[in-house]
Amino acid sequence: MTDRIRVGADVGGTFTDVALLTADERLVTAKVPSTDDQSEGVLDGIRKACETADLDPAAIDDFSHAMTVSTNALLESDGARTALVTTEGFRDVLEIGRQDRPALYDLDAEKPDPLVPRRRRFEVEERATPEGIDRVPDPQDVRDLADRIRETDAESVAVSLLHAYADPGNEETVARILRDELDAPVSASHELLAAFREYERTATTVVDAYVTPKIDAYLGRLVERAESAGLPAPLVMQSNGGIADAATVREHAVTTCLSGPAAGVVGADVTARRAAARDDSADATSEGAADSSGLVTFDMGGTSSDVSLVRDGEVERTTEAKIADRPVGVPMVDVTTVGAGGGSVAWVDAGGALRVGPRSAGATPGPACYGKGGTEPTVTDANAVLGYLGGDTALGGELSLHLDAAREALADLADEADLSGPVEAARGVYRVANANMTRAVRAVTVERGHDPRNFALAAFGGAGPMHAAALADRLDVGRVVVPRACGVLSAFGLLAADETRDAVRTYRTPLADADSESIEEVLGELADEARADLRNPDAAAIAREADLRYAGQSFELSVAVGDEFDPAGMAERFHDVHAASSGYRMDEEVELVGLRVQATVARETPAVAYESAGEARVGEREATFGGEVRETPVFRREALAAGRELAGPAICEQDDSTVVVPPEWRAEVQADGTLVLEREGEK
Repeated sequence: MTDRIRVGADVGGTFTDVALLTADERLVTAKVPSTDDQSEGVLDGIRKACETADLDPAAIDDFSHAMTVSTNALLESDGARTALVTTEGFRDVLEIGRQDRPALYDLDAEKPDPLVPRRRRFEVEERATPEGIDRVPDPQDVRDLADRIRETDAESVAVSLLHAYADPGNEETVARILRDELDAPVSASHELLAAFREYERTATTVVDAYVTPKIDAYLGRLVERAESAGLPAPLVMQSNGGIADAATVREHAVTTCLSGPAAGVVGADVTARRAAARDDSADATSEGAADSSGLVTFDMGGTSSDVSLVRDGEVERTTEAKIADRPVGVPMVDVTTVGAGGGSVAWVDAGGALRVGPRSAGATPGPACYGKGGTEPTVTDANAVLGYLGGDTALGGELSLHLDAAREALADLADEADLSGPVEAARGVYRVANANMTRAVRAVTVERGHDPRNFALAAFGGAGPMHAAALADRLDVGRVVVPRACGVLSAFGLLAADETRDAVRTYRTPLADADSESIEEVLGELADEARADLRNPDAAAIAREADLRYAGQSFELSVAVGDEFDPAGMAERFHDVHAASSGYRMDEEVELVGLRVQATVARETPAVAYESAGEARVGEREATFGGEVRETPVFRREALAAGRELAGPAICEQDDSTVVVPPEWRAEVQADGTLVLEREGEK
């Protein structure tokens, strides 16, 4: 039992999801349409969950939130008018970027336009080196620069001076003067990413400045609405998989990119760990429990699908992510996204091939079967025509589907694609969407040297459990884990997320020459920096890492640092990590490039009571599997008792998602309501 009532609210492209955990461990979920002002939908969802739980919103003790404000601003190029201030001679770093070409043989490939056009990029006379400052900026020149920036109507300013990661003195001066002179937020690179590589540091700082006004305005509205409803101030999910208070996030807006997907990965990991822990057999894996040391998380929502990896019990993270082709160098959960969601529109290209996405029908008008005026065929319409969704299926517990509208949309697609009819078109859409998502899974497994057959597939999102088993068949994965709150798992993950803060600093030296005492001093400073923004810094656990590489390499690997920095021990650990990730080790000098610290204040993992209620089997309907129409039983998922086994084909419905168990698969209900699907013959 817990005496704290928690709520998590995650905003998606189509729906806003809410998970409410009551004091008696009841889990109540809600799903409402997302709104233009996301804070309105968040409060709508919380009120709906509270009504279901017969609870006053003012009784809630913890409110956690994940959003898409910053991601949408980047995807839609709808951020603030941003100015960039950099060192004289480096005005075009943002536009030059790197020489790598993602489409090597595409002669017509174009880079996206920089977020800051050249007319709003300014230079300041200053010079710093990795060894220190050579020339300080003239304060009057900076004040004059502020006047020029003001004339551009810039809404925010990014400051990224050369080598500010090594000595931030000049950048601190410039940022301070601009903050005094301008009525606009100023993002400074040394405060966000104190790491070398000027392009990535500048690009990250620009992204922060670009999204800061929107994040600041949005969180301001959300805090006001929460206060009016009697809710506590929201804690916000960061890209690294941890939460932070709203004030901290408003000062580091770039950390909110991929906020929602990170929460989903946390929720999947917690669910898988619980499923493994509750299995009573000596060999948990053989009895169908999820092995959290090997987990591919698969989140299919209304607009896109997000795939990530949990390996050896740890969520995979990266500092080399790109969002809308913009580098973002802050630590974040390593998520691969493809434009294949329930609302993704199916279309026929110039060559007559059937395509799915990336364009989405969104929440309005939505798929044709929503009955809101949409006429274009989507993945959700295909699932309805195939029988996986029925006319009596109520999405979010409220939205009834219009099957005739779905068939009409798929019939039009069939005519355009020269297919035999709506069912054949639906099968094609389903297969193409699965192929898109298979490529995403391969990107985080096969392309990184991991065999997907060694992992379970954790499926969630409104559409994920409908596609998961078919996706597992394509990948030869034998086990699928579907959490009880699969339709709102990102919201559930918010209830379990720890409070975290990261700090990083470049520190370059041959590892053999590293001064352990100096490094320990820097690690101590980083630990203090990471603790500073936590609500309870004394309770923080500190994790320390060193970024290492072989001499001459252009990439680094993060290696855990023990209680003391031991250069010889670190070198041996790096060899092992490199061999595990790349398949080989080298007899080369190892270089230390950077130091990282993460401070974490753990929150209690939510305990959720599960009791089945009511009649489980609610009917049957025709569903198409592999071109064959099968009479398929339909079950109400919350009525399935723990230990219940189902043989495919079967369909399990709940308000926020639908689970499809194909022929030659079986499902078993775990103690916490998690469904574990296995292919027949797999153990």
